[in-house]
Amino acid sequence: MRAIARTLRRLRRSPFFAVVISVAASTAATTLVAAAAEAHPAGRWTKEERAMLRSLSLASLGPLPADPSNRYADDSAAARLGRALFFDARLSGNGKVACATCHVPASDFQDGLPLGRGVGTAARRTMPIAGTAYSAWQFWDGRADSQWSQALGPLESPVEHGATRAQLAAVLGAAYRAEYESVFGKGTLTRATTGKDGVDRVYANIGKAIAAYERRIGFAPARFDRYVAEELAGGVHSPQGTLSRDEEAGLRIFIGKGSCTNCHNGALLTDQHFHNTGIAAAPGLAVDSGRATGVRRALASEFRCDGPFSDARPDDCAELSFTVTEGPELVRAYKTPSLRNVADRAPYMHAGQLATLGDVVAHYSAAPAAPFGQSELKPLRLSADERRQLEAFLRTLSGPLAAPPGWLEAPAARR
Repeated sequence: MRAIARTLRRLRRSPFFAVVISVAASTAATTLVAAAAEAHPAGRWTKEERAMLRSLSLASLGPLPADPSNRYADDSAAARLGRALFFDARLSGNGKVACATCHVPASDFQDGLPLGRGVGTAARRTMPIAGTAYSAWQFWDGRADSQWSQALGPLESPVEHGATRAQLAAVLGAAYRAEYESVFGKGTLTRATTGKDGVDRVYANIGKAIAAYERRIGFAPARFDRYVAEELAGGVHSPQGTLSRDEEAGLRIFIGKGSCTNCHNGALLTDQHFHNTGIAAAPGLAVDSGRATGVRRALASEFRCDGPFSDARPDDCAELSFTVTEGPELVRAYKTPSLRNVADRAPYMHAGQLATLGDVVAHYSAAPAAPFGQSELKPLRLSADERRQLEAFLRTLSGPLAAPPGWLEAPAARR
């Protein structure tokens, strides 16, 4: 019992616990807000609605959570190395694929394709990177429980980078020895091919450096955030903080009739969880069970939070220890993506099944049955005008990315 109590105390101190509590509070408030929206279809916002708007604003985002599994997460030298590695195509089997090949900074760190394309073609859509340091789970199916673990998967995927761990260690030795050893210790790269850790330790450290770069990429305020700030301050709106009549109507649908905040809540507009939304399978792809298989892969990973390459203590890994591993709700459930910049990254869903934002709104309005598993959606039966208004609101969520100066571009080329 004492061990459980210690774990619960540690979990309560975790930034992820704060996210969960915020999501739970936001979800509980949705019913009240929906009722208020129905009762007040026009005019100013009610007290409950204002509280919801505040919770969705970027101003409510908490501090960047620590990653106890990566002791280099906030090391600026590790982040500089990670930035260089992120843009370096030598970390691939054919020397032509970098992380930035699919995670294109100028395109919100995604590639605009239905399926990611590296040395081959992947089975899922490229996910954006901004704000992912706030999530306990990575990938559409959550098969990695940290940013650094996620960064490793594509490197040796036969259809993404297609590299081997030995090849990656060789690239580090030839091109980044000084930078690597300034972060991870003098002589560590020279000893990489001997001892029990060998190239696996270098491989894990590559992921940790890339994660140190990625966790510095976030979102800057969008027009929606300026609207909320000005509305809460008294309702006098600048041109940069104004929503049109249709956009404001769409916002009312978003927090009310549409029940969108059941999943798209908090400042990042995601609950960071997994849901079956009844999306059709993409033609020609193998059966994809989503979180049902993803959670098993996370638990089996040698790079998990409580694994041999993690810097965390076992009781730092509550997310992994208490995750749900079985149940029909996991079948074909996929991670809720952030809606920030959503209008700028078509096509949509985990395999690019829907071409436009309008198609997405129409899907959620109709709530078709899932091809397998059980969809969580209920028909909204939005009118054509309501669908148009909801889409108009979603476009107000677009804004610039936030990163250290120059970090959205590749560093000077290395030989």
